[in-house]
Amino acid sequence: MTILIPVLVAVALLAVAWHARQRRIAAVETPVTLSAEQAALAERLRGHVDMLAATIGERNLWHYADLEAAAAYIEARWRAVGLKVERQHYQVEQRRMSNLIAELPGMDLAEEILLIGAHYDSVRSSPGANDNASGVAALLELGEQLANKKFRRTLRLVAFTNEEPPFFKSAQMGSRIYVERARARDDKIIGMLCLETLGYYTQQPSSQSFPFGPMAFFYPDKGNFVAFVANPASGDLLKKSLSAFRRHSDFPAEKLKAPALLPGVDWSDHWSFWRAGYPAIMLTDTAPYRYLYYHSWEDTPEKLSYPEFARVFEGVERMVDSLLND
Repeated sequence: MTILIPVLVAVALLAVAWHARQRRIAAVETPVTLSAEQAALAERLRGHVDMLAATIGERNLWHYADLEAAAAYIEARWRAVGLKVERQHYQVEQRRMSNLIAELPGMDLAEEILLIGAHYDSVRSSPGANDNASGVAALLELGEQLANKKFRRTLRLVAFTNEEPPFFKSAQMGSRIYVERARARDDKIIGMLCLETLGYYTQQPSSQSFPFGPMAFFYPDKGNFVAFVANPASGDLLKKSLSAFRRHSDFPAEKLKAPALLPGVDWSDHWSFWRAGYPAIMLTDTAPYRYLYYHSWEDTPEKLSYPEFARVFEGVERMVDSLLND
C-alpha cells in the first residue's frame, strides 16, 4: 500500500495535467498593447507594490513596525473609498497581530460569502514584492474598484498576517485564526480565492518548472500564464472561477486540481480554508517554479511584469463580479 499510493497520485496528476492541456488557452506570443485604462491600472498596481516592498520593505514579526505600517496602508486605502475595516487581533510573542477585513454586504443572497484574501507579511530577509505585495496590490485594487457596486452575494476582503514561515500551517497563522473564528460563527463561505504571487510573467522558453516532472509534457514551458489551483473538494469553485475568468480575459490561464501531496498545491492561505472544509482556490504565477527571486532579498518591485499583472487583474475583477452575481 505504501508503494501504491504515490503511483496512484502520479496517475491522477497526469490525468489532471492532460485535461488541463485539452482546455488550454494558447499563449500570447506577441506583445500586447495596453489600453489607456489598462496602463493606468498597471501603474496603480505598481504603486501598491512600491509602497509595500520598497517604501515599507520587509514586514513580519521581526520587523514589526513595518508590518504595522503595511496594515495601516491597507486600512487607509480601503477607508478612503468608503469601506469599513475591522481589525481581527491575536497575540504572538507579546505582539498584537492583525487580520484586516472589509466587507460589501450582498442583497438577496447576502448570507452567501465570497472571500478573497492575500497575506501582507513577507518572509524574513525579503522585501516581498511578488510574495506577496503583488497579491495585496490586487486585493486593494479590488476593494477600490468594487466599493460602490452592488452584488447579490456578500464580498469579504481579508488581508492576512503571518502566512510565512515559521508560522505557516501553525496555530499562529493569520488565516487559520480567521477561519477557525469563521467556523465558530457558522459563516456560509461559498468560496475563498487566495491571491498569491501574481506579478511575474515571461515569454522566455524553459522558464517554467514543475514539482512533478511529467507535468512538463502537459503545461507550457514558459512562465507566461496565471494558474488556478484547487484540491479535489474545491473542484466546482475551480470550474466556475476559471470559466468566468476565461469569458472575460484572453490572458493565458491554466488549472490544476490535485491533492496537497503535490508540493506547492497548498502553499498559502487557502490551506487554512481546506483544513476547515471550505472550498478554496489559489490564483498564482507559480513563483517557486518560475521566479528566480522567490523568498530572497532580490524580490523587489522592478522585477515584476506590470502590463501582464494588469491584464490578470482585469480578468480577476470581472470573474469576481460573475461569482457574486450569477
